[in-house]
Parts: sequence; C-alpha cells; structure tokens
Amino acid sequence: MNFEHTTIAVAMSGGVDSSTAAAILAHAGDGSAGERNTVVGLTLQLWDQTRLAGKHGIPDAPKAGRCCSLDDVYDARRVAEHLGIPYYVVNQEERFERDVVRPFVDEYLAGRTPIPCSLCNNHLKFDQLLTTARSIGADRIATGHYAVNEYDETRGRWILKRPADLTKDQTYFLFGLTQQQLAHTLFPLGQMTKPEVRETARRHGLKLAEKPDSQEICFIPGGDYKQFLTAYLEEQGEAMPKTAGELVASNGEVIGRHDGIFNFTVGQRKGLGVASTSPLYVLNIDPASHRVTVGTDAALATRTLRAGRLNWISIAELGGPMRVRAKIRHRHEPAWATLEPAGPDEVVATFDEPQRAVTPGQAAVFYDGDEVVGGGWII
Repeated sequence: MNFEHTTIAVAMSGGVDSSTAAAILAHAGDGSAGERNTVVGLTLQLWDQTRLAGKHGIPDAPKAGRCCSLDDVYDARRVAEHLGIPYYVVNQEERFERDVVRPFVDEYLAGRTPIPCSLCNNHLKFDQLLTTARSIGADRIATGHYAVNEYDETRGRWILKRPADLTKDQTYFLFGLTQQQLAHTLFPLGQMTKPEVRETARRHGLKLAEKPDSQEICFIPGGDYKQFLTAYLEEQGEAMPKTAGELVASNGEVIGRHDGIFNFTVGQRKGLGVASTSPLYVLNIDPASHRVTVGTDAALATRTLRAGRLNWISIAELGGPMRVRAKIRHRHEPAWATLEPAGPDEVVATFDEPQRAVTPGQAAVFYDGDEVVGGGWII
C-alpha cells in the first residue's frame, strides 16, 4: 500500500481500526529512500461519560464497549507512543452537544429516529478534524473507516466506494461527506478485511489487536435512549414535552393511548401498551396529532420514500430519473429503486419491491454499483 509522503492527522478513537490506520501510515514511505510520512494522532473528546451517571436508571459506571471512553483515549495515547508519533486530545464537547446530541434529542421528541453517527461524521470527525489538522500543519486526515475514496478525472469528482470487506462497510454513515472533505481524507483500511486489519495490528506490535469493536452510541449509557432523554432534559431544566395521544389501528379505530411519541419508532413491536391476538408494529408517528398508528408486519412494507437535505457525491446533481440501489438503514441490504427529483433539495425513491419499515429521521443512501451516488434524510 503506497501513500504519497505528506503530513497526516489520524483520527484515533482507541480502537483497533484507527490504531492500525495510524500504524500503516506511520510506516508508509515514499518509495524512494524509505522516508516515512509525518503522522500526528488526534482524538476528539466528545462527551463526558460520567455526566448523567446514576440518573433515571443510567449506569453509574461506563459500560465496556462504548465508543470514545476514557479507556479509549488511554489506548489511543499508548498506541501513539508505541508508534513514536505526536498525539493530541482536542476537546469538542460543546460542539458535539450542539451538533449531535441536541439534534438527536429534538428528533426523538418529534417522533423521528435519528442517526447520531452520521451527524458526528458530518460535523465533527471530518469537518472539525480537517480544521484542527490544518492548524497543526497537516495536509490530510485519515480515519479507520471501512470505505474507499478515489478521484475520477473523467467526472472531475471524488468518488466514495464500498470497501473490500462488505461486512464492515461504513459508507452508509459517510454519505454526507463533501468533495473537499473527500479530497483531503485517506481510508487506509478500505482494501482490507477485518481479519487482515487485526493481523496488521499484531505485526506492528499493537497490544489492542484483539480489542472488541465498540457496540454502543457513545453518549447513550446502556443503550437506553429513553433513559437518556429523561436524564438529559432534567439536567437542562426542561420538561418532557406533552405528546401523549391515541394509539390507532390502520383502519383509524382508537385502540388505546400512549404517554408520548418519543417512546416509539417505526417498526417497533415491543412496548406498545396494547393487547392483541396477533403481533402489532408501529406503522406511523404523527407529530402534529400525537397519533401513533399500529398494524400488521405486512402493513410496514412500502414502495416509496421521500428524502431531503441531500448530498451528492458521484454526481453533481440529479437531473432526472436514475436507477440506484437504496439503503434505508445500516443493516439493510440495498434494494433496487428508481430515484427522481421531487422539488428543491428533495428526491423520491420508488422501489422495485416493497421495503419494510422506512423510518423518518434515518438516512437513505443511494448506490450505483459500489459507488455512493449520494444520500439524504428520510422525511
């Protein structure tokens, strides 16, 4: 793997992926005299993991496996020392709360289901990281994401592609990257599988080569977003909004009541608070009327979605109908659809086959083969 000699700021989360990316770049020469890249490790301090501890059922101690913990910062620093590269921790807690946490709270309270990792990538891990990198003289940034980016001279655009290891594909969370960000970003793991990454970590003597991947959203202790919403609003001196309302069947019949629309997400089955002889699922959440509509699993299927706040990558704009494969959540297998413009900064995707639980607040990411065409937020 060859990289042009340059100064690179590596986003180090303390996990095996970003640590291995740093090791690869730190040992990558320019191919002539064994000269190495100048590599600097950066960790963004985003959230105080003890901030809401012990409130409303939130665990007192941070759970293992959470991203961006103090232990992760320690691991990142230890890797940097092992590699002999400078290392800095940059406090971005205020901006993280403003651009990621608060929108997450507001979206849930409005009956939508947000994706904080995509917001974090757009506003912090690339935007702010590039700014910080330039302030220390770095030409580029690098991350441990599983993705590929390359410049297409014919189109005059940077292209984002799915990685070699499709089981670790993270392009869904990266659809918001701009051309400028892609032009200054390296993804050293894009052509590697996870086993190859761990083996590379061992070869470079990284003690965290066997460290498990983080599984939880960094600011949601225990993974219970309802506990977090309650504790966060109380800390902010805000009351939980009054969004109690009716539970209705798909035919409009009122079958019960609920305590607030923030308790539900499209596709949810458990915790509906109503008895039924057959399983019921959340079909729709109406923020205006506070009505939550429930129905059968079959009723969750739909052939269309509308998305807004778009970002295009492989094309400059959508000029007309385009065949794509659309991915509507991280674990969703991209499905064939026809994409069409639908007004200013909006598109409609019509699927060949009905898709289950299209959820407002989630991202819709569009692919042409392995290329990310672009994406937006489901309305």
